[in-house]
Amino acid sequence: MTRTNGVSGGGGGGQQQAPAAGKLPRKRFYRARAHSNPLSDSHFPVPVSPDEVDLSQHYPRYFPADKGGEGEEEAAPPPRIRFADVGCGFGGLLVGLSPLFPDTLMIGMELRDKVTEYVKERILALRASNPGQYDNISVVRTNSMKYIPNYFRKAQLTKMFFLFPDPHFKEKNHRRRVISMQLLDEYAYVMEVGGIIYTITDVEELGEWMRSCLEKHPLFEAIPEEEIKADPVVKLLSTATEESQKVARNGGQTFHAIFRRISLQEE
Repeated sequence: MTRTNGVSGGGGGGQQQAPAAGKLPRKRFYRARAHSNPLSDSHFPVPVSPDEVDLSQHYPRYFPADKGGEGEEEAAPPPRIRFADVGCGFGGLLVGLSPLFPDTLMIGMELRDKVTEYVKERILALRASNPGQYDNISVVRTNSMKYIPNYFRKAQLTKMFFLFPDPHFKEKNHRRRVISMQLLDEYAYVMEVGGIIYTITDVEELGEWMRSCLEKHPLFEAIPEEEIKADPVVKLLSTATEESQKVARNGGQTFHAIFRRISLQEE
């Protein structure tokens, strides 16, 4: 059986040297293509089931090597990952969310190996320079379009994020888009009823596509605008990531679709 590497991300940065403790890594040493083909075969460990994900490597504060006596283990169920940032890029959203939800475990899922390595080093540096903080975030190199059920149990997640995904402009490549009716079936499976899926893009056609898919899917409903405005997470969608900051600098528009996981009687 295979299992994930921890905050090491499951992918290597190749020739990059780890920065000194507490020193943030520099992006120029972790250059990568803007996007990867999610339908191509990649070589990295994949857990055969969520039980095979070694959370102690991702969140050592919550899963220490010395677990104490058996009575302590049985006192409370272990925490689970509750937020997933799909295609997390350089980790800006995770860093922004961490202090807002300090007791919630969250993970970034990224296909590009060098970018995953950067996020890993960024998290380790933040933990070293801010003791007691950022222990609830981690990253893994994986292909979310293929392996979501390998990482999460049914109804495990309360929030999923899809920020500035690859638009795959050509019609023949629309099957590569990270939001589709088929993939929404999988996302609905791992999300609890009441959980929220957040999407944002600066490509209007893609924004319409993602909204249309969510509107058509029977397990999601649009969240009212007044509720969206009151959600502290929403501001981060357009400010926390490198891509969102680039759009803001260029005076670009963004298009979001924010939907809630709902229940059907037959579930």
